[in-house]
Amino acid sequence: MIDLRSDTVTQPSLAMREAMFQAPVGDDVYGDDPTVNSLEERVAALFGKEAGLFTPSGSLANQLGIRMLVKPGEEILTEVNSHIVRAELGAAATFSGITTRTWEDPRGFFDADRALNIARPNSGPYLVSTTAIAVENTHNFGGGTVQSIEEIRKLHVAAQALEIFTHLDGARIWNAHVVSGISFSDYGQNFDTISVCLSKGLGAPVGSILLSTKERIVSARQWRKRYGAGMRQIGMLAAAGHYALDNNISRLADDHRRAKSLAQSAAHALPGSVNPEHVDTNIVALDLSMTKTTAAEVNAALKAEGILASALGPKFLRLVTHLDITDADIEKTNQVLSGLLQRAFMA
Repeated sequence: MIDLRSDTVTQPSLAMREAMFQAPVGDDVYGDDPTVNSLEERVAALFGKEAGLFTPSGSLANQLGIRMLVKPGEEILTEVNSHIVRAELGAAATFSGITTRTWEDPRGFFDADRALNIARPNSGPYLVSTTAIAVENTHNFGGGTVQSIEEIRKLHVAAQALEIFTHLDGARIWNAHVVSGISFSDYGQNFDTISVCLSKGLGAPVGSILLSTKERIVSARQWRKRYGAGMRQIGMLAAAGHYALDNNISRLADDHRRAKSLAQSAAHALPGSVNPEHVDTNIVALDLSMTKTTAAEVNAALKAEGILASALGPKFLRLVTHLDITDADIEKTNQVLSGLLQRAFMA
């Protein structure tokens, strides 16, 4: 199968597996695992942060990050289609008593003023106070949108003046870096907490890192244990992260090129379904609203041809390229998908 459901489906390469096999390990709950310790320190330094914490998922890294910033009964602001509010199953409210308000950005492209215009810090004893604002880069459901560093800096300056914290959901920050050329430290200096993922475009089998101050990471480590995510000999997983950082960042440009090809082919077959100029990274979001065909129907037809995609809404089909996808896979997908979209357009 050509699996374009997500970049989370990647398989660790033989070289990555060998690195995992050779990794020195220890008990991470006791802080004794040298490989995970070095990975946390490495990623923290990369983003200019004091400390890092390995977590088994990006959702947990996000939730620990915002818990470090927002007290129960206070609110975090984020974009209406962001991962934190749409794809983490209400975890902020369930586990931390955090309320959420949202603004809407077309394609998820961050506009600092939209966030700041609804911010209500220090609202007194009768109203909910805004304590933090979260930004997602790249924006998943926006189609892999790369956020403007100028807008991010604008938010940072204004948020500091308002005494509001900022969190970066940087699950695919590696993709944003490759496209924009913005350094990881430039991104890092604009946020109080940061979540980065190793198991998407970088191809590790599992793992994310939460980044912040030493004080916050000490607290987050306690909460990780409290949530049942204290792990033992995880150096093997951390070794996959080291290998990913050493080998799989620059190659993300190949994923971006292949996603652009998918978008161009889809736009030709079904005009208006996607704008290829908006596809900068590895996510292609197809809008089928101008057809009578549902995303589930197209998805089923693709599967019958040996291609897996994701129907994430009645008319929303997503395809994601990654390191296990080849040029030949893209050529076949373009042929099959073009035929399906042309038939949907004519129906």
